[in-house]
Amino acid sequence: MPDHCSPLPDLSRQMRDDWNARAREDAYYYVAFGARGQTDAEFRATSYDVMHGLEAELKRLPPGDRRQFRALEIGCGPGRLMAPMSWNFGEIHGVDVSDEMIRLALRGLHDVPNAFPRLTQGAGLENFGDEMFDFVYSYAVFQHIPSREVVLRYLEEARRVLKAGGILRAQVNGLPKTAKEYTTWEGVRLDVAELAEFACAHDMQLLALEGVHTQYLWTTLRKRPAGWFADLAERQPDAHVRLRRATNSHSGEPAVPAAGRFASFSLWTDGLPEDADLNTINVLVDEQEAPPVYIGPRTADGVQQINAMMPSGVRTGLVPVELYWFGKAVAEPVWLRVIPPGPAVPRIVAVSDGVNLCSRQRIVSRSVKLCLEELAAPEQTAILLDGSPVPDVDRFCTDPVNQSFEFNFTLPPGTRAGEHRVEVHIGRRRLSALPLEVVD
Repeated sequence: MPDHCSPLPDLSRQMRDDWNARAREDAYYYVAFGARGQTDAEFRATSYDVMHGLEAELKRLPPGDRRQFRALEIGCGPGRLMAPMSWNFGEIHGVDVSDEMIRLALRGLHDVPNAFPRLTQGAGLENFGDEMFDFVYSYAVFQHIPSREVVLRYLEEARRVLKAGGILRAQVNGLPKTAKEYTTWEGVRLDVAELAEFACAHDMQLLALEGVHTQYLWTTLRKRPAGWFADLAERQPDAHVRLRRATNSHSGEPAVPAAGRFASFSLWTDGLPEDADLNTINVLVDEQEAPPVYIGPRTADGVQQINAMMPSGVRTGLVPVELYWFGKAVAEPVWLRVIPPGPAVPRIVAVSDGVNLCSRQRIVSRSVKLCLEELAAPEQTAILLDGSPVPDVDRFCTDPVNQSFEFNFTLPPGTRAGEHRVEVHIGRRRLSALPLEVVD
């Protein structure tokens, strides 16, 4: 799909103007989409889960004094992640296209002496020299850029400023490419094939592709020397790997359902080549390709974890799992027990104000968001308010693996303040009604 954007200078100006306007209106809301008028403490609290996920990737860095390490955040906003991440590094730098966001970051990080936010021109990292950083990361930024070219340029620039062996952890929008036009809010979408192609072309070792087909597709890449991938592909060095066992990725149990949200497994390996990545290994379950999505850091005793998704249509029972490196089997198979998937149990996992998500079932913006999981028949789903069908409901798939959907609607005209009830009907099935409090 072609990018729908103006030339880069115009696009940079558009991105700056739009995000300056959002920062002036309510910076915390647009950065941590959840509630209008968040306090500083509420805003900081939204960073914790993301921060812990980023810190887990630091295990991939070589051992050493972290005070010697430098990090860079692309799209730092008001410094929400820079502040808690700063203790991991001697220096942490951040860039943002918005003058207003950088102004807020400078104010918010005044007591963090090793944090340095600065303005970027919107398509590169021109402020930094080659091989400056050990760790580069970006969260909920590329999904707001309307140009594939700009996102890929940022990824190229991240490689340039990384040291050899440095780690890039980035999140992109991995939803299907159904948008007719991309904006500075609903930005460009990249799929796993594009990320894998980028990794090969730019000598980046592809270590993670998590959240495939969702808005929050995470990738982890390690910088390798120029020519690394071509040389490796030409040599195809021998490898001898021991597969210790295969387990359910979610529970650690030795059984995995054939389909559904828990249909993924972990291989626990000894002797995995240091150059192995998601572009050079294949995992087969009963001779069917099981897409690998994650290679973990090596533990002190040499064990590495490989996560893979169950292939469609795999039979149940004890099945062999094999590991291939450049198309050659490199380990004795292990056996995995595949069990029938449980029945889908559609359920409401969240209902909230459509704008102020943190207000939960207290509706203050006259818009409502319903989140459902394991919804096998979204087309048969109807939303009722006080027993009457709600018109013009917007349905959106957020995760096809978990069959997760959002249903968004505006309260019908004439809906008064006070208590109301919302119901979900799926064909003949009715889920439990939930209360709403509408506030004028």
